[in-house]
Amino acid sequence: MIYPRLTLLRDFLRKDGSIWVSIDDNEAHYLKVIMDEVFGRSNFLTTYVWKKAYGGGAKSRWFVGLHEYIHCFARDLTSLPDMHLPPDPSAESRYYKMSDEKVQQRGPFRVKPLEATKSMDRRENLVYPIPAPDGSEIWPRRQWWWAKERAYGALANNELYFSKGRDGKWSVQYKQYLRNEEGIERSRKPVSIIDGPYTQEGSKESDALFGVANRFAFPKPEGLISTILEAASEPGDLILDSFLGSGTTAAVSHKMNRRYIGIEMGQHAETHCVPRLRKVVEGEQGGISKAVGWQGGGGFRFYRLGRPIFNADGMIDPAIRFPQLAAHVWFTETKTPRPRPRRGETRSPFLGVHNGTAYYLLYNGILGDRHPQHGNVLTRAILAELTPHDGPRIIYGESCRLSATTLARLGITFKQTPYDVRAR
Repeated sequence: MIYPRLTLLRDFLRKDGSIWVSIDDNEAHYLKVIMDEVFGRSNFLTTYVWKKAYGGGAKSRWFVGLHEYIHCFARDLTSLPDMHLPPDPSAESRYYKMSDEKVQQRGPFRVKPLEATKSMDRRENLVYPIPAPDGSEIWPRRQWWWAKERAYGALANNELYFSKGRDGKWSVQYKQYLRNEEGIERSRKPVSIIDGPYTQEGSKESDALFGVANRFAFPKPEGLISTILEAASEPGDLILDSFLGSGTTAAVSHKMNRRYIGIEMGQHAETHCVPRLRKVVEGEQGGISKAVGWQGGGGFRFYRLGRPIFNADGMIDPAIRFPQLAAHVWFTETKTPRPRPRRGETRSPFLGVHNGTAYYLLYNGILGDRHPQHGNVLTRAILAELTPHDGPRIIYGESCRLSATTLARLGITFKQTPYDVRAR
């Protein structure tokens, strides 16, 4: 089930996009192998471990399962932007202890060793002396993290910190301030272990939204989705959740000023997702609302998908009419939605022109009956009735009575239905 969906989702991703898939340990390793094949092992970012629960396990015979996994792949890792989380509200009290003359602008600082670890490759340009406060020279035992120009610049700006050990030897650290030179607080990198929020919180959120009688089984807590969106997106980005469930991703995206598309085949699309989003628009205060200052606003559209173009055998469903197939053909060829026909406009096989190429569809007796003279077969008579175009033409039909030489001379590419109509 999952392989063709992952392939399609990969095509939907922007070049700088990423995909996050939550999975338990029953299928996590099999899914990783499939995603390696679909997205490429070089685009694997990490597998996040989500601690989803606390306590419990009274009914467990062997162990207490407290975690699930979230596989994360980039569409193209070389194009993926850096990931950052908002500043940690407790950072100043937990990590930053010292201050200097820059405290007003950059806040307090903590110190980090300037001397490189053994794991770093040996580089001669990183071996040089740094003058100590007493005028002596400090040499690294191996090498520094920074090149000489950068280190001496930090020294001139009083951004190096010197300390002397019991053995009388100097060591050099660099100051890592709470805020950057523009006064913006330092962001955090996502870590591969996500400790909460827990499924218990998701259940409480669901109960508050729908009532205990209509609770959704094991919903994701809003805090988990917000952590992912903070790391993987910016306001205004487009988020797609193709297994929407109770609507958590859509609700969090709305509150965090992201655009979103949610897809759900179950009845809870109407019983849970729509009512939930209406409450979000009205300003409900559950989940992450208070954390992000959500007060309501905006809106959403709810669509029901039409009849599938293809049946279980991969053939075009006989019940599909011309407008539906025309829209599908146009989108697969141009990757753009087909403009709606104007009111009163005569129905025609001519679909439009895109990037200099004209598209036509002979289907469902659009020109009359189903006989070759006025039906779905490309003949000279049918060709004469088509809207003229001075450029390349692509024509879909059941069959073609024109020779390959004639088609080439006229700049026509013929594609046969249903075989040349792509199912995705």
